[in-house]
Amino acid sequence: MSARIYRQILDAIVDGRLRPGERLPPTRELAAQLDVSRNTAALAYERLTAEGFLTGRVGDGTFVSTELPLSEPRSRHAPVGRGLHARRLWQSIPAPAQGGSAAPPYNFRAGIPDSQLFPLTTWRRLVARQLRPAAMRSAAYGDAAGHPRARAAIARYVGLSRSVRAAADDVIVTQGAQQALDIIGRVLIEPGSVVAVEEPGYPPARRLFHSLGARVVGVPVDDEGLDVAAIPKTTRVIYVTPSHQFPLGTPMSLARRAALLAWAERRGAVVIEDDYDSEFRYHARPLDPLQSLDRGGRVIYVGSFSKVMLPALRLGFLVAPASLQSAFRTAKQLTDWHGELPTQGALAQFIDEGLLARHVRKAAREYALRRSRIVETLERDFARWLRLVPSVAGLHVTARLAPTVSIDIEEVVARAQTSGVALYSISRFAAEPRGRSGLVIGYGAIQTSQIGEGLKRLARSFRT
Repeated sequence: MSARIYRQILDAIVDGRLRPGERLPPTRELAAQLDVSRNTAALAYERLTAEGFLTGRVGDGTFVSTELPLSEPRSRHAPVGRGLHARRLWQSIPAPAQGGSAAPPYNFRAGIPDSQLFPLTTWRRLVARQLRPAAMRSAAYGDAAGHPRARAAIARYVGLSRSVRAAADDVIVTQGAQQALDIIGRVLIEPGSVVAVEEPGYPPARRLFHSLGARVVGVPVDDEGLDVAAIPKTTRVIYVTPSHQFPLGTPMSLARRAALLAWAERRGAVVIEDDYDSEFRYHARPLDPLQSLDRGGRVIYVGSFSKVMLPALRLGFLVAPASLQSAFRTAKQLTDWHGELPTQGALAQFIDEGLLARHVRKAAREYALRRSRIVETLERDFARWLRLVPSVAGLHVTARLAPTVSIDIEEVVARAQTSGVALYSISRFAAEPRGRSGLVIGYGAIQTSQIGEGLKRLARSFRT
């Protein structure tokens, strides 16, 4: 038995699972864990010490040596798993990039908020309050729908800011909007179900529905939003971003909203309303969401705090019609039970104490300044190449190629990348690129002082 303990500890050191300087448990404790005599454990430690892998400090314990007799730790990986393969459909879904890469000097990528604007010190205080012993003593498994105070706070928040009709019982807290879509899909989508999405649109939603076995059909978007007349008659679920269409930025007109709701009622379809980037508005009064106009219980409202707070917090929610709430709660429980309750409790305080509203006002002022500088520069210096798509909200602007321009926009994006400018083309968000493309230019991740130089470099990418 002593030899087995020796071998396991040695393997852990060689593989890097036990790092130099790491403290090992006392021999008495290790022996109790393994149900062996203390002498058996001590013999293994003595052998490893004699060979230079461990070192003892009188009165302090036994540690992995900081001067190991090894050149490099041996890598350790899971077995290959020959003969095991994922379902074929996963070959058609792009894998996410592994690891993080350094941010480019001029980052105009869409969908990224400025983390420096977030009141992190205040947030830490709220989370710490949730982790006090008194708050954690009753920390058993909770309601699958989420923290009760968070659900009530979210219902009040979206009721005041977006006119969403919801009580606390109608809200299910999720790990971001993507999990909300996953829960909806698990409950409503059967293999072969037709799901209509905007084209161009939000790729993660399209890929998610495809992974659940849906037949995903792109429906074109024009100046008024989703073309309702182009929705396939057999559609079961319709996914839209009506407040700030992603990626074009155009809001869905009131007439088109009414037509979409009428279509869903006639066909017995469900509308998923993703209120993307609705918090940051710079002109005009926002149109009421589809959910507030819906009288037949056809709309599921999905929201996220990823853009208004931080993506790393993974805080989102859905507001469901009463007929679907029980199934959604069950799906949520089967997915991850209830998410992180301390974080949800901190969110409730963040909303109830007016801190979220204050943060939104502060961030919106900064984003408005960045947005105006980008718009002014595009209209002045890029008029020969680009035409802005009208929008009044969000963290990005979109510009299409001018009708008379003959240029490969993907080459422009590639040349910009080599000069330190990162941004996306519209075609990145289209399942089947067609027609004239353009650029999606974000302003959440770039500082105001960097915008001028970044756009100068982008202009040179058009001229090259």
